[in-house]
Amino acid sequence: MSRFADDPRPREAPAAAGDPIRLGAMADDGRSPWGFALVVFMRALAVLWVFQGLGRWVAILAPAQPLIDGMDGPHAAAAASFAVLDLIAAVGLWLATPWGGVIWLFSAIAQIAASFYLPDVSARFWLVGDVALIAAYFLLTWRAGRPREAASAGN
Repeated sequence: MSRFADDPRPREAPAAAGDPIRLGAMADDGRSPWGFALVVFMRALAVLWVFQGLGRWVAILAPAQPLIDGMDGPHAAAAASFAVLDLIAAVGLWLATPWGGVIWLFSAIAQIAASFYLPDVSARFWLVGDVALIAAYFLLTWRAGRPREAASAGN
């Protein structure tokens, strides 16, 4: 109940029926615990992406040697774009919003492409890590969207 009796606002917004990401107490409504696992994964990924984004900003704003001045146009644009995208994706992932997952997927796929075409911008070891994280994200999202009965019947 709200704090004031005449307050028409509900305490919590109702969750959409097909929304796999649910925060708060898990109700016994046929949902699997994979939604909680997805939220935990997204929050852990958000922490990783905050550090990555802040690391990119440190490399741009306070380098030991001039970084952006020595780069050509595509390399400088990619470095600045990843610095911005990583932090935006981290916020969206922490909030467990669908747009956060989309921005993160875009950033991760762009980082994979950049590791091939602009090797100075992104390290090659991120290629394997990004592919593994994308696969884990899709697996958790798929499992979280399945009803509990279908998930237990498939195991």
